[in-house]
Amino acid sequence: MAVRKASKGEKAFDVFNYTFMFLLCVTTIYPFLYLFSNSLASTEIAQTQITIIPKSVTFENYKRVLTNPLIAAGYYNTILRTVLGTFLSLITTFALAYPLSKRYFPNRNFWTGIIVFTMFFGGGMIPTYILVRNLNLMNTIWALILPELVSAYNFVIVRNYMMSLPESIEESARIDGANDIIILIRIVLPVCKPILATVALWIAVWHWNSWFDSMIYSQKAEKQVVQLIMRRIVLEGSQQVMNMSTMDESGMRVVTPESLKAATVMVTTIPILMVYPFIQKYFVKGVMLGSLKG
Repeated sequence: MAVRKASKGEKAFDVFNYTFMFLLCVTTIYPFLYLFSNSLASTEIAQTQITIIPKSVTFENYKRVLTNPLIAAGYYNTILRTVLGTFLSLITTFALAYPLSKRYFPNRNFWTGIIVFTMFFGGGMIPTYILVRNLNLMNTIWALILPELVSAYNFVIVRNYMMSLPESIEESARIDGANDIIILIRIVLPVCKPILATVALWIAVWHWNSWFDSMIYSQKAEKQVVQLIMRRIVLEGSQQVMNMSTMDESGMRVVTPESLKAATVMVTTIPILMVYPFIQKYFVKGVMLGSLKG
């Protein structure tokens, strides 16, 4: 069977796509590589010229950032918020989506509509702040987790995925004597791994990158997340925020403020990037299947 040759229009379209994707990759990766190179640059290089591949490497910037008590406390708060928030959000979203994905659930469409309504209309920032304050959640990790515990968007994605599952799977389990809890844990949960991994990534990235709610609810510096600290470092200057000198004991400058900022950005970015390869195989499958059936 002869293979059809691509037309000139198709070839031109392919060339355009490859060129566009190449430029997109360059504009995305170059700033990251520049920051990484700046974070490793010595004082002499940082004060003259920064290249993608640093001519001399020093880890003094990372040493000063990682040994700073403010950064360490922010890291702890961010990791605790991300792990605990992702875990609780997955449980509540899964438990909410499962019954509302069943046709026999009473008033299923009504309750689903109530949840979807919150995607477009919320209570507002001031009422939420008053509620958090009245519940004595200020300066606690729960103020960063509970207000965003359930996302209506994630609920819709998980619910649609569950609705696409064959009903015969659960019917066979019921014939074998399985109750609702066993069906939920041993049958539904394993087949929902792709969509749960996808939603977990979304939730974790959101928690890791969030800083505005910490600025509102975490008034004590030791209770703030590392992204808020990084923002203050970049906008206000690293020495003033971190109380960190760029000089050594002899008065010689060993690091530059810009290199300190670059190292701070890197230590807050790399951890979340390391998570994606572990759930990449579930990501595309979960997104596609979760959007098939509404």
